[in-house]
Formats: sequence, C-alpha cells, structure tokens
Amino acid sequence: MNIEQRLSDAVVSAVKMLYGADVPAGQVQLQKTKKEFQGHLTLVVFPLLRISKKSPEQTAHDIGTYLQQNEEAVAGFNVIKGFLNLTIAMPCWIALLNSLNADPQYGIRPVTDRSPLVMIEYSSPNTNKPLHLGHVRNNLLGFSLSNILKANGRKVVMTNIVNDRGIHICKSMLAWKKWGEGATPESSGRKGDHLVGDFYVLFDRHYREELKKLEAQGLNRAEAEARSALMAEAREMLRAWEAGDPEVVALWTTMNNWVYKGFDETYRRLGVDFDRIYYESQTYLEGKKTVLEGLERGIFYRHGDGSVRADLTGDGLDEKILLRSDGTSVYMTQDIGTAKLRFDDYPIDQMIYVVGNEQNYHFQALSILLDKLGFAFGKNLIHFSYGMVELPEGKMKSREGTVVDADDLMDEMIGAAREISDELGKLDGLSDEEADEIIRMIGMGSLKYFILKVDPRKNMVFNPKESIDFNGNTASFIQYTHARICSVLRKAKEQGLALPEQLPLSTSITPKEEALIQRLAEYAAIVEEAGNTCSPACIANYVYELVKEFNQFYHDCSILNEPDAETKNLRLTLSANTAKIIRSGMSLLGINVPERM
Repeated sequence: MNIEQRLSDAVVSAVKMLYGADVPAGQVQLQKTKKEFQGHLTLVVFPLLRISKKSPEQTAHDIGTYLQQNEEAVAGFNVIKGFLNLTIAMPCWIALLNSLNADPQYGIRPVTDRSPLVMIEYSSPNTNKPLHLGHVRNNLLGFSLSNILKANGRKVVMTNIVNDRGIHICKSMLAWKKWGEGATPESSGRKGDHLVGDFYVLFDRHYREELKKLEAQGLNRAEAEARSALMAEAREMLRAWEAGDPEVVALWTTMNNWVYKGFDETYRRLGVDFDRIYYESQTYLEGKKTVLEGLERGIFYRHGDGSVRADLTGDGLDEKILLRSDGTSVYMTQDIGTAKLRFDDYPIDQMIYVVGNEQNYHFQALSILLDKLGFAFGKNLIHFSYGMVELPEGKMKSREGTVVDADDLMDEMIGAAREISDELGKLDGLSDEEADEIIRMIGMGSLKYFILKVDPRKNMVFNPKESIDFNGNTASFIQYTHARICSVLRKAKEQGLALPEQLPLSTSITPKEEALIQRLAEYAAIVEEAGNTCSPACIANYVYELVKEFNQFYHDCSILNEPDAETKNLRLTLSANTAKIIRSGMSLLGINVPERM
C-alpha cells in the first residue's frame, strides 16, 4: 500500500472516530504539498465540513491531531486555512524506497488473460507521397500511446490502415505514365516513396498550369476544374482500377510496392511498428457492400445525382456522401468497411483512432453511421484528436512539395546531434561505432521528446534547433542525466560497492532525499494518468521533473565521497532507482537512453 492510500484510509477512520460519520475514500482529497509550505502531503478539508460542522481550520486541526496520535506514518502537521499539511515520518520514506527498489517493473501493470483489448490505429499514410512531419507526430503519438496502455495492463493491437487507393493515388500513377519515362527507384536513385511523391507534385503542377490556361479563356475556377482534361483522366483511371483493368492494376501494384518498401525503412528508423496492417484496397469493397445494404434497409438514400447519402441532420450534422454518383467510394465508405473487418477479426473492447483534429467531424459521423447500421461498437469509438504540427516558417502543403520529409528530418536531427556533441566534447574517448549509436539516440530522442512533451490536443511548432539542448526540457538533458547516473554506478561497482536489497528503516535522510523519493513514487500514478487521459505528455514532463529533482540532489549531496556507509547506500539506491524510472518512462515514449555520454 502506498503512502497516499494509507493516509486516505487513516483520514476515513479519523472522520469516523471524530464525527461519527462515514466518508467515502473517494472524497478524501490528498495532494502534494506546495513547496512554500512545510509538509509532504496536503489534505483538502473543505469537502468534510458538512460532516464536521466546524470551521475549516478547526476541522483540519482535529484530523491532524488524530492522525499524529494514531498513524505512525504522520510525524507532524500544520494548518493553513482549509488545508492540512502532513509531514511523513522518515521510516515511511525508507520503506517506500525499499518497495520501489524491490520492483524492477515499478509503475507497470502486467497484462493478463482478462485484460481488455484495445486496438489503436495510427499512421494511416497515403501511397502517393512519403511520410512527412505531420506523420511523424501521428506515429510517435500512436506508438507511445500503445506503450502507455500496455503499461496500464491492457492488451493492445497496433494497427495501420494504408490509403492505397483513390483519386490521389491515380494522380501519381497518371503523372508517372505521362512524364515518368520508365523511372524506377533503382534507375533514379530515389527512395520509392519519394519517387512516387515527386510524381504527385508533378501532377499538381501540370494541373494548376492547365487551370490557369482555362481561366485565361474566361472560365471561373469551378468551370475550369470541371473542364480539366487531366483531372478527367485521373478519375477515369480510378474507375478503371475499380473495374479491375489489368494494365492500371499492374501499374498500381508496382508503384505501391515502391512506396511500401520506403515506408518500412522510415518506420524502422522512427522505431515504430504494427501488429496488423489493413489496406483500403481490401476494405473499401466491404464498405460498399455495407453501405448498399444500408440503402436497401432504408438507412441511407439515393440522391438525385445517383450518389448514396446519409441524412445526419437529425444528429446535428449534415448530409454525408457514402458513394459518389459514379459508384466510387469515399473515405467514409472505406472506414465503415475497415471497422467492420477489424471487429470481425478481433474481440475489441475499445477502438482508438489517432488522427488529427481536422478530422473531428469525420469520426463523429463515422460513430453515428456505424451505430445506425447496427454495429454495437459504433458508439464506443474514440477519436484521439491531436493538433497540427508546423514549422517556424508556417504550414506544409503536400501538393506543392513544401512538406518536411520525415527521412530528411531524421537525417537533420542526427546531424545536429553529432555537431553539438562534437562541440561539447560529450563523446570524446568513445569508439566511432559507439559514438554513432549514441548520436542516433540523441538525435532521434530529441525529435520524439520535443513532439511528445506537448499536450497532444494542442497545435505545436517544431523547431529542430531548440529540440537538441543539453539544458532544459529536452531529451538530451534527460539522456545526459541518465548517463551521469550510470557513470556513478559504474564507479561504485569498480570500488567494490554493491547496492543493498533493503535499507534499514532507521536510515537518516535529508529533505532533498525525501523529495526525490516522493517524486520517484509518483511514477505509478503518472503512468495511470497518462493512460486515462491518453497523453504521452504526462510521462514526458514527469521524467523531466524527476531529472530536475535528481540534479538538485546530485548537486547538494555527495554520493561516492560520502564517508557514512549507510548514507552512501541510500544515495546509491536513490540514484539506481532514478535511472530505472528514467529508462522506463522514456521507453514508454519510444526513446532510448544511453549509458555513456
């Protein structure tokens, strides 16, 4: 039992004894005492006043006196208005550290056969372009969220839906056919997803030139778009693909395979993976079938232009097209089919879609449509909606080729890590191979941490120059602290010092050591909070605060040069467990921490 739970139970007993009333444990509000006040944990007494029928100060004094007399964990107290600040007895902190030290997986709940199954969809790339900075945030959030939910004892299936069909795919295919001159990744020296993305940009350039010429003839923008021969060819190619035209399907297969190979390399470098990948080319037919069944049942209707639509005005939305007038599918159709297949494949208890907030309406509509179709899981879908990521220069546009490519970004981050490490001499004395691996950890860690430390619901600006800094709220600061601790532990081992399994409860500790133990013990609650709120930022910012706490302790408290053996053991144990929690927390973010820097 942790200290918070122990004190919560003691407060319940105190209220019963003092005022003869039962109070639910959930109404006992304990929080960390603010730094400007004396104490470790603070009880908010205001919710108890209706029971005590006394002033806040008197109620707090009554309960504090009772706890000090009857609960060994409470060494003292003070009252500030309606807040009871409790000082925890020193042996309790040692017992807590011993418990934490004995648990190599502290804060991590095991997955059991009875654990609920959560499926998390993330990445969801289109096969007409390489992954870019927006995809990087999506992948990092999805992968980290998967790790966090596993740490909360849930079974997790990480899944990806690849948008491998549609008009945007046909644009790249048509551009390659018209202007590609038989180019391949091998002949061009371009990574496959980059090569296909080049043709997507090329299509848009020719399309905009065509529109400009049509507008010069007196047509407005809408009329020019309707008269575009290039767009008409792309739409015809999509119809031919859906009809199974052998030549179009063969080109589609070839170009998609180029892209898949490129994606796999990018995912490997990012350190993310999937348990199951679905492809829209395989799920859209299930979606069309389900939509047509809904049409027959009167759930949907046939519009005058021949399209199939859902009237969601009664649900506070609008009309939603599910099949175009030419019979081709839209994203919603495909998502309906994908959802149906997933719930056929897995006994899913919860489905989470990691998709940007520009799709809030889409997933609101998807949930309603699935429910109307009679799928029990429709109402329980969760859209993990996150904000957009931009650069200091502004927004990115795929069609215009102004995106920040994920591969280029990773190269830039690793290059910056190498440059800064060389300037600071951080890796002097290491072999080239070891230095290269640490530089990769620093560069990739900086990228991941800078993105994940931000509340996922907020838009963010990614600044590569600010993300690598050995001071401040950055991965490199955290990684360097971990390496510093590992250095201390190596030296201790060289001196023949072994960490004790248990520290004597009589061990004396300073306020700095108490604060560090308290911070370490918070980790389990932080992991739970991150799972409940779907926020990797909880983990990132906790680890940063832990590292700051340790560095204050390290600055004020000698470790290896401490003459008292018992105190030295305490400080080595504190150091080892800080490193353990840093590794655990950063691993939930998908970040490695080196042992040398």
